[in-house]
Amino acid sequence: MEKQFILSHIDHTLLKQDTEWKQIMELCKEGMEQKTASVCIPPSFVSYAASFVQGQVAICTVIGFPNGYQTTATKVFETTDAITNGADEIDMVINLGWLKEGLTEKILHEINAVKDACQGKILKVIIETCLLTNEEKIRMCEVVSQSKADYIKTSTGFSKGGATLEDIQLFAKYIYGGTKIKAAGGIKSIQDAEDFLQAGADRLGSSSLLGMLCK
Repeated sequence: MEKQFILSHIDHTLLKQDTEWKQIMELCKEGMEQKTASVCIPPSFVSYAASFVQGQVAICTVIGFPNGYQTTATKVFETTDAITNGADEIDMVINLGWLKEGLTEKILHEINAVKDACQGKILKVIIETCLLTNEEKIRMCEVVSQSKADYIKTSTGFSKGGATLEDIQLFAKYIYGGTKIKAAGGIKSIQDAEDFLQAGADRLGSSSLLGMLCK
């Protein structure tokens, strides 16, 4: 695959708890220079980053991150705040406890409430595949496909595992209605990136992939 093709599908990411503005500024510079799909950053930096990039790269941020067990009202407020501050894309974490209890209607309602708060911006739904059975992953493919969301996303990168090729292949088999796939966490090589894209991923969330491509 061409380097620029891969770069154009990367959400260039920095979400570590001790992140400083100087690091976010550097991430934004890299995203602009290399024309990545977006930069994915903590919500507290969104307004600064939006002013800094001036629309030259999309600003993505995270909601209900990383555990997903905030109330729906809290996630909606977080989303509204992020969009007001200049976010172009939202990556939200589902309530995994609800999924384990079979409360998929509540998850669907929450996803749609967050999407409404996105005001037309892109919404990606993180389901944290490393904590799910295949049956639960398939169920979430159905829920996200039925929802107003734009993407199903594998992982936060903050749990015990990230994206696997098997998960991307599973998503590609069971999603429908124009739902896209984002692979995140566990992308350790350019070959991984190529494999995920060939399997059906449209976005790759990674903190290291851009550095590998631009050595």
